[in-house]
Order: sequence, then structure tokens, then C-alpha cells
Amino acid sequence: MLLEVSYALDTFYFLMSGLLVMWMAAGFTMLESGLVRSKNTVEILTKNIGLYSIACIMYMLVGYNIMYGDSSSSIIPGLSFLVSGDNSVADVVAGGEDAPYYSNISDFFFQVVFVATAMSIISGAVAERMKLWTFFIFAVVMTGFIYPIQGYWSWGEGFLDDLGYMDYAGSGIVHMAGATAALAAVLLLGPRKGKYGPDGQVNPIPGANMPLATLGTFILWMGWFGFNGGSELKVSDVESANAVAMVFANTNLAAAGGVVAGLITARLLFGKADLTMGLNGALAGLVAITAGPDTPSMLLATIIGAVGGTIVVFSIVALDKLRIDDPVGAISVHGVVGIWGLLAVLLSNSDATLTGQLVGIVCIFGFVFVASLIVWLILKVTMGIRVDEEMEYQGMDLAECGLEAYPEFTGSAVSRK
Repeated sequence: MLLEVSYALDTFYFLMSGLLVMWMAAGFTMLESGLVRSKNTVEILTKNIGLYSIACIMYMLVGYNIMYGDSSSSIIPGLSFLVSGDNSVADVVAGGEDAPYYSNISDFFFQVVFVATAMSIISGAVAERMKLWTFFIFAVVMTGFIYPIQGYWSWGEGFLDDLGYMDYAGSGIVHMAGATAALAAVLLLGPRKGKYGPDGQVNPIPGANMPLATLGTFILWMGWFGFNGGSELKVSDVESANAVAMVFANTNLAAAGGVVAGLITARLLFGKADLTMGLNGALAGLVAITAGPDTPSMLLATIIGAVGGTIVVFSIVALDKLRIDDPVGAISVHGVVGIWGLLAVLLSNSDATLTGQLVGIVCIFGFVFVASLIVWLILKVTMGIRVDEEMEYQGMDLAECGLEAYPEFTGSAVSRK
């Protein structure tokens, strides 16, 4: 009876953690919608709900089995189709050392919202100039194959796991992977029209809705408790419960440290408390702690987040100087700070090694970048990846989706009467 209660509790905790991570999809949607111009809002909304749905279906069809299925190689995963509905309840009731302590289907649900998170990162970086259906086709490949293959190398007990690579909840596996695929796309896409001028001039393109962007950040902050907390995988014994409490506290403090550091850094560099840098500072702190939220003290977690919040400001400025246009700062937040998060594990986890972390960074970045670049190139040659100049100028909402987010402010509603 006690085993059954433990099984039910851990399954419920897993599902509720997955639910919080699913809610992060709303956070990404609101954040991106707030940081783009109003003429591209509906396209952003469509893209986010579309990518989430594609990720769920592709991970069910093939992705989950690639990442966690049987394989005779630690590098090349196996390939099989459709997630099994077997929960192995009989084994749980019977007990035994190898009995699972939560439902297998709850594990699938928890993992599928992670792959959707990785795809959401790409959405923000390519905003305001990528063709909608090109993006959706890439989402099929990314969530069904690219993400699961590199995930297999570590969480699926592949060669990175054998080397001692440590990434508790996915600073590299989820965040850096998503940012890497985004970088490959942005390099092929080029910047938005008017973003850069001669002699290194950078022209700000303000977002349409800062309250919405701030709401999105708070939603992501909240969802991250499921992202990191759920990665403990169970909560039904004293040790696991204490670990979950520490993960929650460290996740929260890292985000807070990132906000404060981001605002201070922006004040020193620009003379203003830049809200967007504060928001990205929060996300940077969260990404930074994700690789190892279970081992630092609360003070160290705050410092790790603060370093992330500082790095992200300098990274965003540096990418602009390189004329790499990322409307929401996704590459800096999830990629550059993701690398910092993987290295920060060494500060508090004696089992982690510099070699293991560096090999993991290089392998994940190298594979995802090359694979993504190939797919983006194929899409560019066959159907194009960027909208034409007129569509970009007019906005993608009407051209791609046939409606506007705020028609009463543009006069379109009146003109159609």
C-alpha cells in the first residue's frame, strides 16, 4: 500500500511539474509578443501555439523513443515509432528494485514539454522576418530528431553521460540546443530591415507591449519551478523532498540575482534602468541555475544568477555589434548563459568535471548547429526562409495569418466596413 501511495504521489508531482512547464509556452508567447512590433503579433501567437502542438505530436511519434529508447550504441540512438501506453503498474505493485516510481506516461508528458521549450527559443530569435510555414517544417525536424538525438547522448544514457557530463534540468540539452538552432537560422536570415546602419550603427526597434513582455517573464519564472523542480523526478521520500525544496529556492534566487545584476549592468552601460535587460536578466539567471540547481547554497545560486544577468547584457550588445539580429535576446539568454550555467556546475558539484562539461558543450553545440544549418539551407533553397521586403514592411499578421492583433488602433476595422 505504501508503495502504491508513493507511486501515485510521484506521478502526480511529475504531472503537475509538467503542467508548469507547459505554462511556460504562454510565457514565451507573451514575452515575444511584447518585444516585437504590433504588426507581427498575430504571427508570433500563431507560431507559438503551432510549434507547441507540432512538438507534442512529433515527440510522441518518434522523438521520445529516439531519446529514451533501446540502442546498442552510445552515440547513435535507436529508432522506433509511437510512445507505448504501458505504465508497468503490475511491476510497481509487486515492488522490486527495478520497479518505476512514477507512471511512464507521466515521464513522456514531462519530457515533451521540454522539447517544446527548446523550440520556443528559436521562435523569438527569428521573429519578424521568417516565413511561418518554413518555421513549422523546421519544428518537425527539430522536435522529432535533432533535439532527441543530442538529448539521448546525456539524459538517454549515451556517451556524454558516460563521460560525466552533468546537466540537471537542461542548460545545455534544452536551452543551449534551442539557441544554437536559432543562431544557425539567424545567420542565414540576416537582420530585420532598418536594424543596422552604416559605421556600426544599431537602430533600436522597440517592442509593442512592455507590460505583456513583463507578464511573460513572470509566467516563465513561475513555470521554471516545474522545469527545475520536476527534474528531481520524485518527491515521496525525505531526501527527494528536501532536494526539491532546495531546487525551488535556488531557482527563485538565481532569477532574482539575474534581474538585479541585469538592471545594474544596464544602468552602468546605458545610464538607464533598461526594463528589457532586467527581464532578460531574470531569464538568464534561470538558465544559469538550470544545469545544477540542487547543489549550490542559496547565496551561491544568487551569485550564479547574477553572473548570468551580467553576461546577458554584454552578450546582447556584442551580438548587435556583430550585426546578429535577435529581437528578444534568445541566443544570449539561452545560448551564451546556457554555457555559463554548465560551467557553474563545477562550483558546487564535486562529481562534475571540466572535461565532461566542455565535451558536452562542444558536442551539443556542434551537432545542433551543423544539423540545423543543413535543414535551414535546404528550406532556404526549396521554399525560402525569409518573407519579402514588402511583407516585412507591412507586417506579417495580415500576409501570413489574415488578421491583426489590434485592428482598432490601425484603422483596418473601419476601412473594411
